[in-house]
Formats: sequence, structure tokens, C-alpha cells
Amino acid sequence: MAGYRDYNEKEVHTLRFIQRARRPGVPVQSIRQLLALWQDRNRTSAEVKALALAHVTVLDRKLADLQAMRRTLQHLIAHCKGDERPDCPILDDLAGQSTELLIEDTRPNLN
Repeated sequence: MAGYRDYNEKEVHTLRFIQRARRPGVPVQSIRQLLALWQDRNRTSAEVKALALAHVTVLDRKLADLQAMRRTLQHLIAHCKGDERPDCPILDDLAGQSTELLIEDTRPNLN
């Protein structure tokens, strides 16, 4: 069969379901739960909605962290003269040598 695998119609639908669930970044464990709910005709839509809402909360947290990182980088860029001198607040911050409190306040919580 030259390394190809034949899938039946049910398997193709399952693979498409998984592929579509991965697009918005749903983690594997949540995809397992969604897949089980999809296959369970006795499910409630409330269960599905709860999983989706939990993922939106995670996405919102990631978005807030990315926005904080962007603000920090924009602040550093604004304070870098970008000239021929070696002084660079971007490198100072990365090296932990920055003294500006604003930079510290805008960093995302990575814990």
C-alpha cells in the first residue's frame, strides 16, 4: 500500500473533527473531551459550552499576556535611541539591568 492508510467514513469524520478543533488552539485533552461529547448522543450542550468557555478564558489570558509583552517591547523601543551609540535599553532590560519601574509593571505573569 506504499505507506498509505485507508480510513473508513467514520474515521475521516473523526479526523476532520480533530483538525477543526485544533484550529482555534484547543488543547489535546479538551479535544478528547469534545470528541467524547460529540460521540455521546446523551450529552448536554451545557457540557460543550462549558468546555468552549474555559478555552476562551485561556485565550483571553494569553491575549492579555501578549498585549503586555507588546506594551513592554514598545516602551523599550520608544526609549532606544537607535543611533550609533552602544547604549540600548532593550538589551539592558533583557540583561536585567533596567531601572525603569514601568517596564516591570507591564510584564505578563508567566506563572
